[in-house]
Amino acid sequence: MSSRENPSGICNNIPNLISSFVDTFVDYSVSGIFLPQDPSPQNEILQTRFDKPERLVAVGDLHGDLDKSREAFKIAGLIDSSDRWTGGSTMVVQVGDVLDRGGEELKILYFLEKLKREAERAGGKVLTMNGNHEIMNIEGDFRYVTKKGLEEFQVWADWYCLGNKMKTLCKGLDKPKDPYEGIPMSFPRMRADCFDGIRARIAALRPEGPIAKRFLTKNQTVAVVGDSVFVHGGLLAEHIEYGLERINEEVRGWINGLKEGRYAPDYCRGGNSVVWLRKFSEEMAHKCDCAALEHALSTIPGVKRMIMGHTIQDAGINGVCNDKAIRIDVGMSKGCADGLPEVLEIRRDSGVRILTSNPLYKENPYSHLAPDSKTGLGLLVPVPKQVEVKA
Repeated sequence: MSSRENPSGICNNIPNLISSFVDTFVDYSVSGIFLPQDPSPQNEILQTRFDKPERLVAVGDLHGDLDKSREAFKIAGLIDSSDRWTGGSTMVVQVGDVLDRGGEELKILYFLEKLKREAERAGGKVLTMNGNHEIMNIEGDFRYVTKKGLEEFQVWADWYCLGNKMKTLCKGLDKPKDPYEGIPMSFPRMRADCFDGIRARIAALRPEGPIAKRFLTKNQTVAVVGDSVFVHGGLLAEHIEYGLERINEEVRGWINGLKEGRYAPDYCRGGNSVVWLRKFSEEMAHKCDCAALEHALSTIPGVKRMIMGHTIQDAGINGVCNDKAIRIDVGMSKGCADGLPEVLEIRRDSGVRILTSNPLYKENPYSHLAPDSKTGLGLLVPVPKQVEVKA
């Protein structure tokens, strides 16, 4: 239709409706999910500290395995067979590392976003966190990306660009930004058949990229919930002195493109950073730096335990340093150790326990906990053997 036939423009009166329709069309084409309306206010301030809920569930690293992610939420009674939220007022913390090692990373991001919105309406909450693999991908470090992971992002990019073309037909809408702007067509020392997937992944995940801005800016890098502090790798006293709220806001600003440069703040890079630290997740308990842990915990009023992912625990979720460090990465993704999903549950009235899909505990899912587990994990399992998975 020419501008002479429709001088006011085909979409002048309903540009926002058309844009919303296109976004929904793209979302469903990529994820197979119709996202419910987001009940959160626009530009919501990222919260760092939360009161202790009646029920708190912690979920470890997911690494691109949607089936295992679903199973983890199901064993905690958080979703039904149709992936609808059934957790009521439960609060969930997923400690990061959704990205890499698997081929359904975007589908998990959409899955978690859907649950966030459904939980909010039911009086619950789902918090997601940055792991070292989120930081790496935003920086453009794709060492642990799979072929399927590249293909998934390429599919997203194709649909996203088609959606942008649809929006350009509406004169009432601003011209969409080209997600590929500034990205080279080829890469030295990279296979030519990977170029398209790499370009799509950079476009999506670089600072201010559409996927990074939409999903990853909602992540915490550290969160205090009641008497527990959550972090992907670990916290040292120097991180806490720097400021937990400050860390969250600065990382969020970097992902949003407000801080110039490709690289994350220093406290997210290197072996002693908040997303890489392993001082409290070593294979043998006696190698864990309990003194550094207690020093860190003592600087956060009211907090008595640190809950972390990042380092695979082959024997399952466990605690060290008198259960002041609880390690919840069980390597559940098929791209890691293909471990049996387990989650940590903390109830206000009954303390800490582990929910597992291990068939050995099918009839009594809590039977691997000691009788005094109300005051600690007290695991009746061997000292955990760590699975070596780099990064």
